Amino acid sequence: MGVKGFVEGGIASIVAGCSTHPLDLIKVRMQLQGEKGLPAPAPQPIHSLRPAFAFHSHSGSATMLAPPPHVVAPPPRVGPISVGVKIFQTEGVAALFSGVSATVLRQTLYSTTRMGLYEVLKTKWADPGSGNLPLGQKLLAGLIAGGVGAAVGNPADVAMVRMQADGRLPAAQRRNYKNVVDAISRMAKQEGVTSLWRGSGLTVNRAMIVTASQLASYDQIKEAILERHVMADGLGTHVTASFAAGFVASVASNPVDVIKTRVMNMKVEAGREAPYSGALDCALKTVRAEGPMALYKGFIPTISRQGPFTVVLFVTLEQLRKVFKEF
Repeated sequence: MGVKGFVEGGIASIVAGCSTHPLDLIKVRMQLQGEKGLPAPAPQPIHSLRPAFAFHSHSGSATMLAPPPHVVAPPPRVGPISVGVKIFQTEGVAALFSGVSATVLRQTLYSTTRMGLYEVLKTKWADPGSGNLPLGQKLLAGLIAGGVGAAVGNPADVAMVRMQADGRLPAAQRRNYKNVVDAISRMAKQEGVTSLWRGSGLTVNRAMIVTASQLASYDQIKEAILERHVMADGLGTHVTASFAAGFVASVASNPVDVIKTRVMNMKVEAGREAPYSGALDCALKTVRAEGPMALYKGFIPTISRQGPFTVVLFVTLEQLRKVFKEF
């Protein structure tokens, strides 16, 4: 397999990533919904509102506390279509491709590494006769490949999340990165080189889960379809296996993806405590404030993106394999 597996996987991943970028952006925006709830105003003494309501007891004066006159309700949570329409209306159609340069770099670094390394390990460990690999070894190959790929691509991942989330902030608070190179260079200068690997533990964990579940399940489902002669080895088989793999990967990775998005997007200012001290702290605060299902925020756009992404990825990959087979 060698270099060819890396090239095939990289090209297929870039095509898939750019094709589904707007859905990924919507997913990120939804994962950040409700993150910064406004605290309820503190109770105020009634005499500060209406002096006539204060009263004096025989033992001295007492002041009654009244609930705040205006309770700020949290903003309603909206679905992926509403989020997409709002982005289009308020930021323009180009905003749906915010951070696409970071997507290209991320796929070039992360996906090229994970796809190529997975093929190398799969080829090395496969049975010489059948060319197949047991599911357990496929999962192990995916875990290793995903972890290495994520470590390589984390700077582009941080830049992509920030560029996608920027439009939801007030104009004065936006980072306004020009492109992925500007984002990475400014992060390194303003926040230190280590900021480029912020959330890397989560990125690695997510990538291991996604790669193992996505690539292993695709291969396993494809093999099962062919062995049972349900369909021939063609487009129908590739689409069916890849969509099923996308669903499996979405269910497995969404909770880690939500926490990763929030940790990467947080703004750390000098002299101030960071919103989250780490992944566990972010997970606990998210669940306490918003409930356990907050870990599945953005699941609809996740599966809406992961499904087409996986289909485009593997259909493109299978076609590239045919082309490169001659070389």
